[in-house]
Amino acid sequence: MMKKKVILSLFAMMLAMPACAQQLMQQPVQVFMQQPEQALMQHPWQGKRVAYFGDSITDPRNSGSKKKYWGFLQDWLQIEPYVYGVSGRQWDDIPRQTDELKAEHGDSVDAIMIFMGTNDYNTGVPIGEWFTERDEQVMAGIHEPKHLVDRKHRYAVMSDSTYRGRINKALDYVKRTYPTKQIVLLTPIHRAEFYANESNWQPREDYTNKCGEYIDAYVQSVKEAGNLWAVPVIDLNALCGLYPLMDEMAPYFKSATNDRLHPNDEGHARLAKTIMQQLIVLPIY
Repeated sequence: MMKKKVILSLFAMMLAMPACAQQLMQQPVQVFMQQPEQALMQHPWQGKRVAYFGDSITDPRNSGSKKKYWGFLQDWLQIEPYVYGVSGRQWDDIPRQTDELKAEHGDSVDAIMIFMGTNDYNTGVPIGEWFTERDEQVMAGIHEPKHLVDRKHRYAVMSDSTYRGRINKALDYVKRTYPTKQIVLLTPIHRAEFYANESNWQPREDYTNKCGEYIDAYVQSVKEAGNLWAVPVIDLNALCGLYPLMDEMAPYFKSATNDRLHPNDEGHARLAKTIMQQLIVLPIY
């Protein structure tokens, strides 16, 4: 009898799951915008303190939008934002932004998001390599007594002269400074023309930069860094759907004629919705 009751209970749960899932899909934001006691579920990042490192897309002083993605996350999840993004900055600025966070808040932060890379592409920072290798000897004993064997030994490139060297240097510094905190990388989003003035005239992403690289290589490197440094990556480049090379997507950006680099309020809301959904599966430690 007991076995029959368990089977019936499991069957009832299975029948209810599609309806629940459909409700969540129909109300992706409202699920978490309510007060915790009113919401359908508690978002794991609800009310947390999050530092945001980045460039102009994160910088509160940038005029592309009145509200940035982190502002929407503040509204929807009551996240307390500590914002350090500065327009024009590149991956080599992450250690400085880390020092600012440490000086202002110490360890009183729950997580760090890093949204960087588009300016490294624009200025033509060489991609470089993740590692150098040396021939060395190491003690090993696999199904035999331990003894010295010849092996390759890799060392992370720590250099500001290449993109991967900058990422290595930055993540090494952030993880050593905040070893107990959740660190999340956001890939650069797609970009089209940005014409600020005669000395700041940035082509679309379907042109290579001055070192012959498309933006794809810079996006891919951020994704690879997730595995190399054990940090989760939210691939905004793919997931947020913003593709400013199409005229139909121009309404999500500051200007259809001269700024399809910086999202406007509608674009930032779309970024924020994507980030919010991805954060559901990432814990705060």
